[in-house]
Amino acid sequence: MNEIQLELKNQLQKFCLQKIEPHMEHDDETETFRMDIFNELGELGFTGMTLPEEFGGVGLSYQDFSIALCEIAKYSVSYAVTISVSSMVQAILNEFGSVVQKKQYLPALSSGIEIGAFCLSESGAGSDAASLITSAKKTTQDGTEGYLLNGSKIWITSGGIAKTYIVMARTGAAGSSGVSAFIVRDGTPGFSFGKKEKKMGWRVSPTRELLFHNCFIPAENLLANEGDGFKIAMAALDKGRFTIGAIAVGCAERALDESVRYALSRQQFKQPIFDFQGLQFMMADMALEIECSRLLVLQAAKDYDSGTPNAKLACMAKLKATDTAMRVTTDAVQILGGVGYTKEYPVERFMRDAKVLQIVEGTNQIQRVVIARLLKKEYSKH
Repeated sequence: MNEIQLELKNQLQKFCLQKIEPHMEHDDETETFRMDIFNELGELGFTGMTLPEEFGGVGLSYQDFSIALCEIAKYSVSYAVTISVSSMVQAILNEFGSVVQKKQYLPALSSGIEIGAFCLSESGAGSDAASLITSAKKTTQDGTEGYLLNGSKIWITSGGIAKTYIVMARTGAAGSSGVSAFIVRDGTPGFSFGKKEKKMGWRVSPTRELLFHNCFIPAENLLANEGDGFKIAMAALDKGRFTIGAIAVGCAERALDESVRYALSRQQFKQPIFDFQGLQFMMADMALEIECSRLLVLQAAKDYDSGTPNAKLACMAKLKATDTAMRVTTDAVQILGGVGYTKEYPVERFMRDAKVLQIVEGTNQIQRVVIARLLKKEYSKH
């Protein structure tokens, strides 16, 4: 890490230990999201890291952002995910939004005053996102041209606490070419929230269903052009994949740290359990897989920073890091034994949080499909 990255890491470590760590067990149990914590992260510059300074961002790299997310995830995967998804919304607006849209929505998002949400999945459109049926039909209301939004979205991270939602809806024929992207603000008539999901992990981060019933969206809230929605969503997910990978690395790193510390202090058969070769091999493998994952994530981020994004590497980073997080956190519970299965130690929480990392931003099975498809494309050129 360079000097800036070390400073980011140290500053976040201090903040998380003081502001996040003391509340995590209680907040996980009660599903409490603390907006004041998110606001403070914004004041420190961590909610708009990759956004240009002209829109209130810090203008740092995706490598810097990945290191920051990794550090936050050591204490709370939920807050790291909230920042990651909100930053994805910022990236969409910055890349595809008009100058007016950028000026209107980005400052509040980048400063941490508000949260953004990405809305693609539906009950019948998960991995097959192009089959979504939420509709946006052209209409005129009180002399204003726009669209009537009807349908629903599910699994929406930050649903109910976000203020700006990027919603994918169908404006044309079936398939990906008929999907468009819209900016929808909380409080818009016809926009409401359905059930809040009761989840195994990420319990501090709310996940809600969104409902649209004759929700009028002015034409100025269309992002780019009609039919660009799927392209916008896929571009966002490419970045989202390695940022989720960064969160997975942080989650796994904390689990390893808890494992090693416990193994060094726990005595059985008149010696620390760390000295038993069976556990040494487990922890050595955990450390190895974490470092492999970290390098993949940082290389994928570096490619985006250099202007040569590598979709295959982004998929690999997400796949490797999240599978690693699941394995490492599960092994951490095993190393701690009975107490690892209780809330006395945080490893059971990190194991629960790790599971969904294998599902979001495209399941790990879908990552393998995409990697294979890109491999086939590469080899077909020869």
